[in-house]
Amino acid sequence: MPAFSDIPGEIARERLDVLVVGAGVLGSALAVTLARQGRNVLLLERNLEEPNRIVGELLQPGGVAALQQLGMGECLEEIDAIPVEGYEIFYRGENIMFRYPLTDPVIKRRPQGRSFHHGRFIMKLREIARNEKRVHVVEATAKELLRCKESKQVIGVMCSTRNQKEQTYFADLTIVADGQASKFRCQYTKHTPITTSRFWALELIDAVLPSHHIAYGVIGSGPPILIYQIGLHETRLLIDIPSTVYEAASRAHGIKHYVLTSVIPDLPASVQPAATAALEKGGLRSMPNSWLPAAMNTTPGVAILGDAFNMRHPLTGGGMTVALNDVVLLRQLLGPEIIPTFSDTRLVVEQMSRFHWKRRGYSTSLNILAQALYTLFIADDPQLQILQRGFIRYIQLGGKCVEEPAGLMGGVIRSPWLLFYHFLSVALYSLGILIREGYALSVWHLIGAIFECFRVFAKAVVVIFPFLLSELRS
Repeated sequence: MPAFSDIPGEIARERLDVLVVGAGVLGSALAVTLARQGRNVLLLERNLEEPNRIVGELLQPGGVAALQQLGMGECLEEIDAIPVEGYEIFYRGENIMFRYPLTDPVIKRRPQGRSFHHGRFIMKLREIARNEKRVHVVEATAKELLRCKESKQVIGVMCSTRNQKEQTYFADLTIVADGQASKFRCQYTKHTPITTSRFWALELIDAVLPSHHIAYGVIGSGPPILIYQIGLHETRLLIDIPSTVYEAASRAHGIKHYVLTSVIPDLPASVQPAATAALEKGGLRSMPNSWLPAAMNTTPGVAILGDAFNMRHPLTGGGMTVALNDVVLLRQLLGPEIIPTFSDTRLVVEQMSRFHWKRRGYSTSLNILAQALYTLFIADDPQLQILQRGFIRYIQLGGKCVEEPAGLMGGVIRSPWLLFYHFLSVALYSLGILIREGYALSVWHLIGAIFECFRVFAKAVVVIFPFLLSELRS
């Protein structure tokens, strides 16, 4: 692999097959995948130093499987990654186990996810890209997508290096994977990210967790909280704080005081000392939680992918799983046996249209589940609190009532209709609990419970249908 200082001019003299903007999860994996199919790829990244992020640290089993399909399973080795077998939910003094289902009766082993330091995982992906013969990795900031004045086709990228030297690269296909804060998204889609909350994060050192190889969710008493190991000694604590709560906390005593008084007391007792120590150390960081429905792009010569293309709330950890499965699907649809050359822009646009529809098999369930569960977990009105309790009681039934939702969350079961079935079942089960409680008290309480059922069911419809319709329209 040529040194960084040697390659820009060398590459600029030739037309590339593919230019990828952004060496994150999707960008790096896709660059390697296309190169292994014989394409010449330039991978452009603004900063090649190890990133330090507070999300992108939990890869669901469906993402692990996709990574292995791509021949990049080694990225999870030697990064102190922790196996994840499922979730344990803490709900108002109760503990509910939520393990991934057994999907292969022959192997008789449940699938596992992985949790890790995001930066270490990214650096392993970039290392594989650097070592791939047909991939050239360049550290530079993309400034502008170049377009043909006549056809409006994207033909390349103008960028600048760290020393502010401008460089232009031309490619048959430009893939934009520049993340959540994409600077190019607005040029090719009418959708903009919707942000209503932020994750506030702490990194706990040597926290005493109730169990190993389990991620934890704390709901029912305050903001939704996630806890999972990212290394042998490090544990991530994520607190979802809505914008309205953050503004109120900031006006009062500040977010640190809010976490100390309203969040840490709700954590498992064994975790509280490490959380308090991390907070006092001053390591509180935040990032926005966004939702962005996918939009079909028909501009020839360019494809918008990754978080620049589609986002869901990170509460369920589905982002990297969707991204890696996108790469698996693109490997099939953009293969040289189907598209001999990416200069055939008409065929590329047709295949990207197929990609947009085929990806719904896995992306729709993960997208809707993330948004619906977040709405249930935040439970900011009485009807949502009834649905939240119904969800907990439903998964406590065990069997398919817990295993299939866990499989949907883990990306090992792909069925939007199964998700809709379980969501409807949770809603009806919640109504059943409400009616039984009313009947046990008196006839008048029963009548009141029946009227409340209509409000609860209406709320359930409001929770899931906007996201379902958005997925169908996108």
